Amino acid sequence: MTSMNYISEEQKKKDFQMMLACSTHLGTKNLDATMTRYVWKRKQDGIHIINLGRTYDKLQLAARIIVAVENPADVCVISARPYGQRSILKYCQYTGATPIAGRFTPGTFTNQITNKFMEPRLLLVTDPRTDHQAISESAYANIPTIAFCDTDSPLKHIDVAIPANNKGKHSIGLLYWLLAREVLRLRGTIHRSQPWSVMVDLFFYRDPEEVEAQAKEEAAARDAPMEADVPPPPADWDAPQPATAAEWGGQPAAPTAPAGDWSMPAGG
Repeated sequence: MTSMNYISEEQKKKDFQMMLACSTHLGTKNLDATMTRYVWKRKQDGIHIINLGRTYDKLQLAARIIVAVENPADVCVISARPYGQRSILKYCQYTGATPIAGRFTPGTFTNQITNKFMEPRLLLVTDPRTDHQAISESAYANIPTIAFCDTDSPLKHIDVAIPANNKGKHSIGLLYWLLAREVLRLRGTIHRSQPWSVMVDLFFYRDPEEVEAQAKEEAAARDAPMEADVPPPPADWDAPQPATAAEWGGQPAAPTAPAGDWSMPAGG
């Protein structure tokens, strides 16, 4: 396992608190036999709890493997599930990797006559069960594979398994944020003693309906006329007050006479 002597205890504490807040340690009720070594214990309701120490170690190991690839574009990141698509796009934006968000076209790694044929040197997968086609083709092409694995994920053809919750949108976003930060630190792009200026919220999945509603609210607030704060006119207490209705204690005003008698015949 990788040594983490270069990471301060305070930094480790903050990272573990973030992983706990994003439920990275919560697995599923099912447990694959190959994932037993990464499970700490099982709760009363049947949910397996992942050992976050192993998760943190594997994140450091995966970052070292990614940095060893000379050309960052030779690292291919795949996520077919919607919760991971925004995360991999942001990860590739900051690290220079090649994303495949959405459906994976069969034959991308094996069929040379396809339009999107590529030969990556490293594969990073969000969910081994959903992205099984890409993992199978990487095995044919001898491409090493790194994957985020939940307690029920199969480890066939996976070289480095990072045990974590790959079902929740916050957990997936945090994992890619931690991996991108460690890759940039190992490359020397950002300093280890300073916090990364990119917020982890940018890696979280956002519901299109929520984004559309937020855009409409911002547009309505922008188009609304700005009301100027006009101060009230100064009151002149010495000026005579205008005549008002009868006072509470006074007599009611007499009714006014009608303009004409409507009962009289016309012309008379």
